[in-house]
Amino acid sequence: MADIRINLVIKAAPKEIFTALATQEGLASWWSKQTTAKPEVGFVNVFIFGKFRNEMRVTRLDPNKKVEWKCINSIEEWIGTDISFELEERTGNTLLRFTHGGWRAVTDTFAGCTYDWAIFMKSLKSLCETGIGEPY
Repeated sequence: MADIRINLVIKAAPKEIFTALATQEGLASWWSKQTTAKPEVGFVNVFIFGKFRNEMRVTRLDPNKKVEWKCINSIEEWIGTDISFELEERTGNTLLRFTHGGWRAVTDTFAGCTYDWAIFMKSLKSLCETGIGEPY
């Protein structure tokens, strides 16, 4: 199994970042404009990227600390993987530990997604620091 991991410091409070990760408005502002999401465990968030549809079951919500999803529908390599966002307050900033884990193999898709996730983490950081993200 392989994991994509990205750590970044965001100049915002954990509460603000949690809102961007758990709500429809937040997710649509940094990841995909075509988002259907609710901040409730068990809900299946839907994200549309052109012809691609990602469905993520919300498996954990620890307010201002952690968001976790299980991919239940997407491209084959994503199905069954887990996505988590851990938040840790650090002197007025927040350390975000992002993981897209449980990949069955390191493939070209894995490599491409590593790049794409880095771009979207930059979008999340921008949203939380300036109010403007760059969603798909």
